Amino acid sequence: MAPPLIALKDARLSFGAAPLFSNLALTLANGERACLVGRNGTGKSTLLKVIAGQQDLDGGERFLQPGTRVAYLPQDPSFAADETVAGYVAREPDGSEAPRHAVDAVLLRLDLDGTRKLGGLSGGEGRRVALARCLVSDPEVLLLDEPTNHLDLPTIDWLEGELKRFRGALLVISHDRTFLANLTNTTLWLDRGKLLRLDKSFAAFDDWAEALRQQEAEAQHKLDRQIVREERWLQRGVTARRKRNMGRLARLQNLRQDRAEWLRQVGTAKLETASSGRSGDTVIEAEHIEKSFPTTQGALVVLKDFSTRIRRGDRLGIIGPNGAGKSTLVKILMGSLTPDAGKLRLGSNVQPLYFDQRRESLDPEATLWQVLAPDGGDTLIVRGRQRHVVSYLKDFLFDESQARQPVKALSGGEKARLLLARLFARPSNLLVLDEPTNDLDMETLDLLEEVLDDYEGTLILVSHDRDFLDRLVTAVIAMEAGGRTLEVAGGYSDYQRYRRSQASEDAKAPADKPRTKADSAAQKPKRAAKLSYKDQRELDSLPARLAALSAEVAALEARLGDPSLYKKDPAGFAEVTKTLAARRGELSAAEERWLELEAEREALDSGRANNGKPTS
Repeated sequence: MAPPLIALKDARLSFGAAPLFSNLALTLANGERACLVGRNGTGKSTLLKVIAGQQDLDGGERFLQPGTRVAYLPQDPSFAADETVAGYVAREPDGSEAPRHAVDAVLLRLDLDGTRKLGGLSGGEGRRVALARCLVSDPEVLLLDEPTNHLDLPTIDWLEGELKRFRGALLVISHDRTFLANLTNTTLWLDRGKLLRLDKSFAAFDDWAEALRQQEAEAQHKLDRQIVREERWLQRGVTARRKRNMGRLARLQNLRQDRAEWLRQVGTAKLETASSGRSGDTVIEAEHIEKSFPTTQGALVVLKDFSTRIRRGDRLGIIGPNGAGKSTLVKILMGSLTPDAGKLRLGSNVQPLYFDQRRESLDPEATLWQVLAPDGGDTLIVRGRQRHVVSYLKDFLFDESQARQPVKALSGGEKARLLLARLFARPSNLLVLDEPTNDLDMETLDLLEEVLDDYEGTLILVSHDRDFLDRLVTAVIAMEAGGRTLEVAGGYSDYQRYRRSQASEDAKAPADKPRTKADSAAQKPKRAAKLSYKDQRELDSLPARLAALSAEVAALEARLGDPSLYKKDPAGFAEVTKTLAARRGELSAAEERWLELEAEREALDSGRANNGKPTS
């Protein structure tokens, strides 16, 4: 194994009286592409700063191979407003300047104008500038904290490719599951002050974490039983043999402390949405919408002849590069921005709620209490029930002491959770979320997915998170150059497959023959009338398979529920645990496949009902 370029040994760090981590060990070698995962608040960003040498340890050692160059991307880079992009990128951490040709090359790769001032950049542009500064120094160790935040999908794809070609040591923090699964070969899990390591991609994390939790639960079960035995002994014998048995009494107290440590959890956000009743069957209908904005180079066309119909219960994803006009489209669909031409009709009884990506609706000087109860008092109405402000804040992982803090003191993730708290307290039947996943940890993301999946109204989602889109949306509108749009049934993966099939068809077209309108129409993929024989057969067989897998999972869980199994047969216990994790994975995959095929069947049935005409 290659020697580590950077390492930590017996690392200890505390914030006040609370230990963040202790006796932590970590190594990173050439070729390792590792991700650091864990809940918000566990210290991931702080640990990355320690590795980068920007945060001192309370104890332990940090080792760096002599001459090794380390580049660090913070979660929130700070910029001097008057500095140029090229000047910022060229400035090395030691104060020297990178060669001009290297700066020009990385600016070209990231599509950045070196003459622009940093103060006028958007969030996505600022993130690309900070990435450029990391890459220009040609480092051996690359430490990235949420590199995909505010990046559009083409830039994320480009970044994945660049990092896959990186031959040094990479450590990345990200909430983007697809990005981590595609990129990493090592997973580091920071959990309750301990760092656990898996020498596999993040794609294996869920099964690994489930197995560890199961082992921990079994160990806790044994600990509980040992405590019961010790307490019984204590009641019988400690009084008569007090001096002789103080050691055993101390051991009991240690066992109780171990139990308390195991039970200590960060907590899980409790997200629910309020319903305002059903809207009409048609929620939004847009016909031949046009929208452009004047610029010094002429009119910037955002939408050209755009039409769509959104029905009650639809889950619509909107994707496209930064600056393509996704937020503009959302505002037009909600009726808050007037198009230049075309017709827009909102259905009856539509009550929308909007989550804006810039958190602009939060007053930075207001306290969290004032955000949730702007008219005063200490309660608010949530889903028809009166809730105390502090109690409701705890549902979203806020501490009681934060209730009187100003919004400006919150992190990006905390601002997102606060906005979701205010949003979900209000009744709605149309929920519009513009980049809701930025700065959320994975467990809160998973819970948000579940809540949105259960939402009874209509959902419009703007996101660059591919996994989030695939899990939630039933159709995708892609915004393309020149104001053109493309609507595809399914999630982001379905959109990618469609684009690849289109590219393949275009490549097969004769290069020397100009394509007429008739040619183009003829080459458009025809909507299938029904599922293929293979897919229909698979769909028919899946209910029986789901039932069989569910029964097997239940039987395995019942076996693990036997407290004597581990004692009687440790090897059998391990085998049952392994088999259960595998069957749960198979059951989840089968459920996903059934949902995919059933959605495709319903879409085809709907297409036949509409005389085979695809929706706009």
